[in-house]
Amino acid sequence: MSKIKLGIIREEKVPHDKRVPFIPEQCAQIKKEFPHVELVVQPSDWRGFTQAEYEAKGITIQEDLSDCDILMGIKEVPIDKLIASKTYVFFSHTIKKQAHNRKLLQALLARNIRMVDYECLVDKNENRIIGFGRYAGIVGAYNGIMAYGLRYGLFKLKPAHLCHDKKEIFQELKNINLPNIKIVITGGGRVANGACETMGAMNLRKVTPYEFLNYTFREPVYTQLHSEDYYEAKDKSPYSSWDFHHNPASYRCYFSDPNSFATVTDLLIHCTFWDPRADILFSKTRMRDPDFRISVIADVTCDLNGSIPSTTKSSTIEDKFYGYDPMTEEIVEPFLPNAIFVMAVDNLPCELPRDASDGFGKHLLERVLPALVTEDVDGLIDRATIVAGGKLKARFEYLKDFVKEA
Repeated sequence: MSKIKLGIIREEKVPHDKRVPFIPEQCAQIKKEFPHVELVVQPSDWRGFTQAEYEAKGITIQEDLSDCDILMGIKEVPIDKLIASKTYVFFSHTIKKQAHNRKLLQALLARNIRMVDYECLVDKNENRIIGFGRYAGIVGAYNGIMAYGLRYGLFKLKPAHLCHDKKEIFQELKNINLPNIKIVITGGGRVANGACETMGAMNLRKVTPYEFLNYTFREPVYTQLHSEDYYEAKDKSPYSSWDFHHNPASYRCYFSDPNSFATVTDLLIHCTFWDPRADILFSKTRMRDPDFRISVIADVTCDLNGSIPSTTKSSTIEDKFYGYDPMTEEIVEPFLPNAIFVMAVDNLPCELPRDASDGFGKHLLERVLPALVTEDVDGLIDRATIVAGGKLKARFEYLKDFVKEA
């Protein structure tokens, strides 16, 4: 088998991401399991793992990666850092025609780069096989609890990005006491399950949607809502998951109906994918009503002007919270009396770079790397390749006009 040189690049996009595709232990495992692969790591002052940790595992630190065949990172690579005629693997954020990355896609084509996008790694049934969703949910729920404590002056949690790892943030949660509030987690995927993991770290009681709506409790509780719990067919036909995901415009959201979830929820942790064709959870007008009870929103999905109308801008890891005044429909200071506390950080896994990288790297090593450095038997890498040989791959030809725009 021919030799391959694999380089882990330094994250150059600002603000700098601390995550890595492979942690030091995984790099050592790659060297052992794939002897034809030479692996090097570009030095970095901000990576979540030190150069010494990589060197302790026998990994070479190398500044110039121009002799590598494959270059792997996390975030978009700045155009001036791209090396022509290489294979790159990272999150390009181009497949939804993101205007701010048009020039990146143009550069990938012009420089004859083979671009493999993590977001496009799907099985034959089009199911994504890798991502950071679990840690987005874990941190997003933690931030939601932190926000509630700050909003009502109950407690202060150590920010997740100042904690060493997941173990430390879960220990932080054991030191607080919540009042008997009601918490909703929306979604059923990796992100929502990560949020539920945080609830479990506090030993919070999980109740059914029916119990959540109809009972009162002497302790804090949470429920996990799936689409069928708050969407119904407009023609009153039985809910169909397949039909909802293919024809969301045919369904009505009743999350904020009188006597429904918006009237009994204190903290909303929003973790579900939203299709722009679907109803939003609630309107700005509904948020002004006296019976709208939600006072803290942790919008983990962070779809700007999407399913949560108060999410009109992203917050940051350093400045996590802002207020939304439903009366003026403006962003305000979070502690104003009528303000709804909002957390809308769009890069949550970066708050736990070591844990997030460990989990991501395990899946990458098991499910992706064999196809990348040996033989792509099932077409996994091919399906995730956006451009190669200076052309858009067939699956991504819908980007042709996008690329041509100035």
